[in-house]
Amino acid sequence: MMDIQFDKEHLWHPYTNLSEPALTFPVVSAQGVRLKLEDGRELIDGMSSWWACIHGYNVPELNAALKNQSELMSHVMFGSLTHEPAIRLGKQLLEINHESLQQVFFADSGSVAVEVAMKMAAQYCYAKGQHDKKRFMTFRSGYHGDTFGAMSVCDPVNGMHHIFSRLLNQHIFVDPPRCAFDDDWDDKHIEPFKQAIAEHHHQIFAVIFEPIVQGVGGMFFYHPEYLRQIRMLCDEYDVLLIFDEIATGFGRTGTLFAYQHANVAPDILCLGKALTGGYLTLSAVLCHTDIGRGMDNNFMHGPTFMANPLACAVASASIDLLMKRDWRNQILLLEKQLKEGLLPCQSLPGVKRIRTLGAIGVVEMIKSVDTDDLVAAFVEEGVWIRPFAHLIYVMPPYIMQAEDVQHLCKSIYRVIKKRYP
Repeated sequence: MMDIQFDKEHLWHPYTNLSEPALTFPVVSAQGVRLKLEDGRELIDGMSSWWACIHGYNVPELNAALKNQSELMSHVMFGSLTHEPAIRLGKQLLEINHESLQQVFFADSGSVAVEVAMKMAAQYCYAKGQHDKKRFMTFRSGYHGDTFGAMSVCDPVNGMHHIFSRLLNQHIFVDPPRCAFDDDWDDKHIEPFKQAIAEHHHQIFAVIFEPIVQGVGGMFFYHPEYLRQIRMLCDEYDVLLIFDEIATGFGRTGTLFAYQHANVAPDILCLGKALTGGYLTLSAVLCHTDIGRGMDNNFMHGPTFMANPLACAVASASIDLLMKRDWRNQILLLEKQLKEGLLPCQSLPGVKRIRTLGAIGVVEMIKSVDTDDLVAAFVEEGVWIRPFAHLIYVMPPYIMQAEDVQHLCKSIYRVIKKRYP
């Protein structure tokens, strides 16, 4: 038996404290879309382990990639050395992204990818002699990670990092998108952004935001026209554009990358989470050739585990598996099933609205929920769903079958009906 008391007293879990530790459940194995607990119960995973395990768990193709690579080398420094897994993965990432993105920097995690992108933008601007530039611009309600640079462009008031506000660089925040993905567009929606960039462009390195889906900031799906308008404004004012696709990349929104909904491309793109199919931590930053070749000094970043061969090998196998499968129709089917399955929740008194996009289903509550209480209730239903704030949401693995999607949705309905009558 696991020593849960030791865990409770000594191990930190994300966004919790040790005085009142969050409720935890011991997992002993995972297979397909199911997590097996120590007591023998199995839970249908509605979270893809924070959106990363798009193929589910214990995937034969990814297991084989890890095993084969481990027998050659598990790690080698990327300084003055290179290897086939990194080269192959780099080629794949360029092939499936916009043709203007031609250079790849491998990093450790999503947060570090954002740090790299911000440093990349700053160093490029310095090389061009733009020494008045010193800030970034972004939307409120955004989330980009937990390291200091990433925290500085997260929502400064309602985000998770306001306690550190005195330590962070002060950037420019614009009201978040208000026009939903399927709403009719009106140019009034871009006016706050247009005014802000007109006023501050001389001091802005880059605009950075999450395309199409504001994740932790509320799981809001917004209109692709924002991306098109902002691309034009960044070009007009000579400001770089960074898209943070760490949560949305690799099919989650119904296109391979969320920016493809708008048929535009960023100057710098951050990828992570699903990059390795949830097997190992790895991120990638892609950029326009002009940026990579426009620096007058070496780019000053280089993680110890940069381009780790194991991570690159499994990421390459994950992309192969994704492209081999009919991922687009898989996502469309999941979207239809989630939309139909969650629709009954709209009639419940505690629910404000439901929304779906690709393999994302969201039930927005009128009031904030008790995460520990709902997690335990969902475990009793045989599903793994971890709500936050006022949102109960699911991002299931793409391989999930219809009956399991239905179980997820019905469990959400039953728990809300019982807890919020």
